[in-house]
Amino acid sequence: MECFKRESSCLVVFSGGQDSTTCLFWAKRHFKRVVALTFIYGQRHVKEVECARAIAEEAEVEWHSMDVSFIGQLGHNSLTDASAVMDTEKPAGGLPNTFVPGRNLFFLSMAAVLARERGIFHLVTGVSQTDYSGYPDCRDAFIKSLNVTLNLGMDEQFVIHTPLMWIDKCQTWALADELGVLDLVRTKTLTCYNGVVGDGCGHCPACTLRRQGLEKYLARNSSV
Repeated sequence: MECFKRESSCLVVFSGGQDSTTCLFWAKRHFKRVVALTFIYGQRHVKEVECARAIAEEAEVEWHSMDVSFIGQLGHNSLTDASAVMDTEKPAGGLPNTFVPGRNLFFLSMAAVLARERGIFHLVTGVSQTDYSGYPDCRDAFIKSLNVTLNLGMDEQFVIHTPLMWIDKCQTWALADELGVLDLVRTKTLTCYNGVVGDGCGHCPACTLRRQGLEKYLARNSSV
C-alpha cells in the first residue's frame, strides 16, 4: 500500500456511503489531517448528508458541505428526479438512468478548488471500476485524465487517490474490517438509492451490489 508523509493533509469527497466512508478511514490511516466534503446536488435521498455529517463527527474529522444543486438540473436521471422510475439493470448498449452526468467531474473539480484554498493537494475519492454500474466517471482513465487537467488548470500538483479502484465490493468490506470500521460501515452508512440507512431497501442496484459483497466476505470469513 502507498505510504504518505504523516504531516500531509487530504480532502475526501464524502457522501456518507459505504465506499466513501471506507475511504475516509483509509485516509485517516495515511494522512495526519483529513477534511471531508459532502455535496448536496439535488439527490432524492438527502438523508445521506445527515449520515455524512454524523460519521465525520464520529471519525473526528473536519466536515464541510456544499450546495451544488445545479448538477441535478443539468441532465435527467433517476437520482435527482423522484418521479423517474429507477433502472434496476443496466440497459443494453447504454448507461442506467441512475448515472448523474458530470457528477464526479464537478465534485473533484470543486473539491480541488476548496482544497487548494486550504493548502491541501491530496484528494481521495471512492470510485471503482471493478464492480460498478458502468458509470464512465468511475473509471481509472477518467480519474488520471482529470488529475492532469486539474494540475494544468490550477498550476498545482494535486494527487487524486482511489483506494477502491481495483477492488470489488467483497474486498471493500474486507478493507473496512481491516480498518476497524466494519460495523460502522454496515449500520451507519447510506448506499441505498431509496435512502434507507444500513442494509438499505434490499432491491435497488446499490443495495444489491453492497449485499452481495458483504455476503461473499462473511462467507469467506466463516470458512477460514
